[in-house]
Amino acid sequence: MFIDEATIRVKAGDGGNGCLAFRREKFVPRGGPSGGDGGKGGDVVMESSERHNTLVHFRFNPEYKAQRGRHGEGSNRTGREGEDVLLKVPVGTIVYDADTGEKIYDFSRPDERVVIARGGRGGRGNARFATSTHQAPREHEEGRPGEERSFRLELKLLADVGLVGYPNVGKSTLISRISAARPKIADYPFTTLQPNLGVVMVGGPSEERSFVVADIPGLIEGAHQGAGLGTQFLRHIERTRLLVHLVDVSDASGRPDPAKDIAVIAGELESFGAGLEKKPVIMVASKIDVANKDKLAKLKRYCKKQGLELFPISAVTGKGIEELKWAMAVKVDEIRASLQSSVVSRQEETAPVENADLPGRPH
Repeated sequence: MFIDEATIRVKAGDGGNGCLAFRREKFVPRGGPSGGDGGKGGDVVMESSERHNTLVHFRFNPEYKAQRGRHGEGSNRTGREGEDVLLKVPVGTIVYDADTGEKIYDFSRPDERVVIARGGRGGRGNARFATSTHQAPREHEEGRPGEERSFRLELKLLADVGLVGYPNVGKSTLISRISAARPKIADYPFTTLQPNLGVVMVGGPSEERSFVVADIPGLIEGAHQGAGLGTQFLRHIERTRLLVHLVDVSDASGRPDPAKDIAVIAGELESFGAGLEKKPVIMVASKIDVANKDKLAKLKRYCKKQGLELFPISAVTGKGIEELKWAMAVKVDEIRASLQSSVVSRQEETAPVENADLPGRPH
């Protein structure tokens, strides 16, 4: 079961109460205050994990509560701290405050950890209030309550390449051919009801390359407004670096104009926002083993006019698959290198200059 949205409520542990106590021992007539502090309440911590790939465990168990701190005791004994609660989420999860909509954190790498609700501080015991003029204090504090918050979790898949196109253009067949992913394949619209990820390997042992491909459920006109599977899966394309747009050139689709098909999908990506229309695209003519020659010719003319790369393939016979895999690998490497160089240049621009006068520092 693929679940990519969930709402949870968390409650950090309350702090333990401070203790009111006095030392009473034989031969110690003025023992004085001896109440210990309460322990701190447990935090609610969230951590990204590569072992999880959906949010299904939050859908059926949406409430989490950390342990409260133990109360302070006599003889200046501090209460034990409450145990933290650790919640593991898939890499690619974004955490939003459910009440305000504020973005709290974006888990983009494995093993990232953030405290989403802090435990309450333990109250002070009466020993803390003793002074030279107030030697028998009866003041003591109750523990502070832990934070209680609601969060909305949204999972956006992290993939290098996203396969897009109309339903039944061959996206699932392609990903099953180029990777070990085994999505459901059938001859009816919207066979794919959830995104599928596959790792593609190209090259020999000495120059092996790999990248992740996501098979996105088919889009139709009006998808950005909820038509078909709607916006439910459009957001998974946001994090991809490269789009591979499949166009069915057979007669089975019932759509004679491939240029119109491309325009519809491009319009849906642009209408959704998030800069999807600006991502680099590789065009693929799918099902060329049963191609309509007129449709294929129209698609070639359109791609040449727009300056787009076109790769005719047949996922059934395997024709053109290797060329497409290498083209995707080269393009992904170029994008990765470009992103890396931009990160380095930004770091150099923001790096502090040695011996420079900082604002507010005296000369």
